[in-house]
Order: sequence, then structure tokens, then C-alpha cells
Amino acid sequence: MKNKVIILTGPTGVGKTETSISIAKALNTEIISCDSMQIYKGMDIGTAKITKKESDGIVHHNIDIIDPNDDFTVSDYQSLTMPLVEKLNKEGKIPLIVGGTGFFIDSIIYDLDFTKSEPDYEYRDSLEKIAKESGLDALYDMLLEIDPAQNELIDKNNKQRVIRALEIYNSTGIKPSEQRDNLRKYNDNVDFLYIVLNRDRPNLYDRINKRVEVMVNDGLINEVESLIANGANPNSTAFKAIGYKEVIEYLNEVIDKDNMINQIQQNSRRYAKRQLTWFRREKSSIWFNLDEYSSYDDLFKEIMDIINKFRGEEK
Repeated sequence: MKNKVIILTGPTGVGKTETSISIAKALNTEIISCDSMQIYKGMDIGTAKITKKESDGIVHHNIDIIDPNDDFTVSDYQSLTMPLVEKLNKEGKIPLIVGGTGFFIDSIIYDLDFTKSEPDYEYRDSLEKIAKESGLDALYDMLLEIDPAQNELIDKNNKQRVIRALEIYNSTGIKPSEQRDNLRKYNDNVDFLYIVLNRDRPNLYDRINKRVEVMVNDGLINEVESLIANGANPNSTAFKAIGYKEVIEYLNEVIDKDNMINQIQQNSRRYAKRQLTWFRREKSSIWFNLDEYSSYDDLFKEIMDIINKFRGEEK
């Protein structure tokens, strides 16, 4: 019997939280976060982490559980999440996976075994050396030279992802983008519904810009200062996240506050574009443009109709 999961995703700033809570309540289920940054403790404002009030009694997993100094990989996410999926299914609940980290989603719905290939530490060390001596741009240029499609999929500042993509090519000779599109098969143990929320681009970008301003006004700079004061390493992977790396530059007097805000907004918009590119590659995804609905009730009803159909399918 397959484990069922419902995925609710979409670009940053689209407005997934309200819909996720409504769905979880309707299904009497729990939410498994699929956000590579909300996993970190204390990184609340910059990741738009859900508050206790917003969660409205719904249990959330995979939030606030990793120290910012520790790395957290897609393999870690898979190892953490699959037992939750199985446990909730045994309890008669269909888990709702919510978030915008596409690779994390893929680790659940595709048959990806991260234990099969041992990392080439010598090659990895050479890439780390390039990043340290020549910068992340040099590493990213190496990736684009072998796989230009990654320009739409991987943030050049995400060193971990860039190195992993180069490792895949080095060990297999296959472009990472081609491996994703052509060589992977779905996880035979998972039956999934893949819902993507979207908005018209001008509205989405406007929401992103305003959300960044709210984050700064709510104390993003103080949050970063507090994290560092409490021992967080500003050079850790967690601080490469959008919002945090720009604040670090501001605190180091590399940029002024206005430039900091502008860069966070610009990088967030670019990230949203990459997310949408990733989601469009999932052929089974069902899309909802929130701007096309005159009321939230109409949107929610249509989403629930599709969910109820999925729930009624033969296993």
C-alpha cells in the first residue's frame, strides 16, 4: 500500500500559509515543512517562519530543529521526512507537505537513493578550494559551462547545491538537469498530489518587495545580530540564505541599508523565478493562479475538490 502525500508549493511570497492551514484543518492532518531555511533554529523573520498564532493549532514538522552552524542536506531531509510520511499514513492521515524547496519535494516523490554514491572527497575539496580562492562566481561558471540549464535552477550563492551538481557530472558524466528530466522515476512507495500556487508576475513581485520591507521593519537586522552574538557562524551555509547574506554585508559595511533592502528584494524575485521554473518541470503538477479567483472561498473549494478526488482514488 502506497503512502499518500499532498504537496502544496509555490514561489516565495505567493501566500501558501493561509491555504495550508485551511487544508490541514479540513483533512484533520499535520503539516510537514519543505523549506530548507525554516529548518534552522532562530532564523524566524528572514525565513517568514510560521508563528504559533498563524499555525492555529495545526502540528508542524521540520521547523526550528537544526542549529544554524550545522549543514542540512536534501539527504537529511529525506531521512527525516519519510518516516513522518509513513507514521501519519498509518494513523490514517495524509500528510500535507508545504514549502518551496523543490529538491526537497523531489526527494520524497522520486526514487532518489542518496546512499548509493559515496562522495568524492578529493574532488569536493578541490571545488571548495576554488570557491575559497576564486569565489562562488568561478564555481558557478564551471557549472554553467557543462550545464547552462542550471542558470534557471540553482542560485549561484548556494555553494552546497553548486558543488553537488558538479559532483554529479564528475561522477556520472550526465548533466544534472538531464538526470532530473530523463533518468529518474517516481517513488513506488508514494502516491502524491502536487499543487502549485502562483500569482500574476507583477502582483507576485510586488508582494515579495513588500514582504521584504516588513521583514526589515520587524527586526531582521536585530535577528541576525542576535544569532551571531549567540554563536552562529556568519560563514555557515544557513547565512547564505536570501535576507541573511545581505544583512551580513550591511553589518560589515559593504552596502548601506537601502542597498541591502534592494538586494534582498531583487534576489527574492530571482529566487521566485527559479522556483517557478523548477515546478513547471513537474508534469503532474496542478496549478492555481490566486489572482484569478474573486474570493478565497472559490479557490479553496476548487482545491478541496481536487484533494477529495485524490483521497478517493484506489490505492
